[in-house]
Amino acid sequence: MPLLEVKNVTQRFGGLQAVSEFNLSLEGRELIALIGPNGAGKTTVFNLVSGFYTPTMGDITIDGQSIRGFKPHKVTALGVGRTFQNIRLWYQMSVLDNIRVSQHYRLGYGILDCAFRTKRYFAREKEIDTIAWELLEAMSLKEYAHEMPNNLPYGLQRRVEIARAMSIKPKILLLDEPAAGLNSADVDGLIDLVRWLHQNFDISIWMIEHQMKVVMSLCSWIKVIDFGQTIAEGTPEEIQNNPAVIKAYLGDDTL
Repeated sequence: MPLLEVKNVTQRFGGLQAVSEFNLSLEGRELIALIGPNGAGKTTVFNLVSGFYTPTMGDITIDGQSIRGFKPHKVTALGVGRTFQNIRLWYQMSVLDNIRVSQHYRLGYGILDCAFRTKRYFAREKEIDTIAWELLEAMSLKEYAHEMPNNLPYGLQRRVEIARAMSIKPKILLLDEPAAGLNSADVDGLIDLVRWLHQNFDISIWMIEHQMKVVMSLCSWIKVIDFGQTIAEGTPEEIQNNPAVIKAYLGDDTL
């Protein structure tokens, strides 16, 4: 059974068809990419998988369970971590608290535990702190724990966002253009980070990315869409030489 399966998914917004009959099967411990020109529908696919949209047609399953109609927090609880093309951090919270707050969906205590500071409250808060500090250390962010994210360079902010997604211990990590806005040194660091996450955690990674250096360095399989439709899929070498992909990115040289 695939870890994630997207089956004949179509998404319409009024008269606009953003995604058309999209299919994908993701097994455990894969590292794959979804690419395509701007406006191709890539982020719409991620929004469908992570519960921000409900498909107009088709179905999405995680470990065989349909998530059609699930809200984002329910999809997260099934083990789907997500980052965004435009970094979304809480800039009035410290880096540490940005990691800690991601545990809200599985706190394990109620309002009375919080009000009366019960043993359950303290035990769970201690566990949340432990998870956060261990992750910050593993991702070389420990020295920035008490900094506000807006005081950090853009590359470190991106790393914090990935750390927050990892703090839920996901089975699937969705990375939406993680290299967007990064300089060349930060891109190299991102490649190393994603490779390290994939090698050291029991996780599948699915990324959207425009920087082909990132995609070709990391991914074993690439799916390409244009105007919401799949135009190619295959290994990096196959995609690199696919005429339909070249045309989608560079245009028809016969015009």
